[in-house]
Amino acid sequence: MQVKAIELCEVTKAFGRAPRGHPNGNGRRRAVDQVSLDVLPAEIFGVLGPNGSGKSTLIRLIATLLLPDGGRVTVFGHDAVREAMTVRRLINRVSVEAAFFKKLSPMENLVYGARLYGLDARQAKQEILQLLDRFGLERKVIGKPMEEMSRGMQQKVAIARALLSRPAILLLDEPTTGLDPRSKLEVQAAVRELRGQHGTTILLTTHDMNEADGLCDRLSILEGGRVAALGTPEELKAQVPPVNGKPTTLEDVFLRLSGKNFEEVDLGAA
Repeated sequence: MQVKAIELCEVTKAFGRAPRGHPNGNGRRRAVDQVSLDVLPAEIFGVLGPNGSGKSTLIRLIATLLLPDGGRVTVFGHDAVREAMTVRRLINRVSVEAAFFKKLSPMENLVYGARLYGLDARQAKQEILQLLDRFGLERKVIGKPMEEMSRGMQQKVAIARALLSRPAILLLDEPTTGLDPRSKLEVQAAVRELRGQHGTTILLTTHDMNEADGLCDRLSILEGGRVAALGTPEELKAQVPPVNGKPTTLEDVFLRLSGKNFEEVDLGAA
């Protein structure tokens, strides 16, 4: 039997206190509520949903940054709670807000990251230059402090840093937010290349429906911390009939499932 890259079994995570009158009896709001799903090796798997649906919480649970209140998370068969260090060696994560040494340049940040990954410094520098070229960062820019770069350029450096380690699993939490259309396409091409050349498993959260449709082999739509739908993009779109002769989109699917647009729900960063 093939080992799943990621497997979640009835995973639950709650925070704080729920509003008065909330049906949750213990008064805590469940950001992730008994979620069960699996991701296959070398699959690009998308997690969609509005703000507050549990996407980022799910990423943090897989990345061992949060402990589940209930259920089980495994990564290539390793328990994310009991074998956290082993799991961390298998994954890398890019979030919507990347952390850097702001006074250092992209090259200095990436060389530092390469050393943490145990990569040879000379070989790493060559690979770093290739990655930065791929993302359109000019040589004259890569020696300047990160704090002088735009958010979009900083995000490209964050993705380059993740790609350096060639992780078995890459967790991408809204990685193209703030990027211009060309940069988005460059990042998406890098994601496809990483899967194609290295067999990397990729879990992607995004608000960009075109990105999800074009990149993902399968998708899960979260609503209120629960899995509302699961399948390939075509399978999900086939569940919703076209309106006025227009092809069904993934946003149409979500609207049908929840009765809300993505912009209508904003419950925080869960």
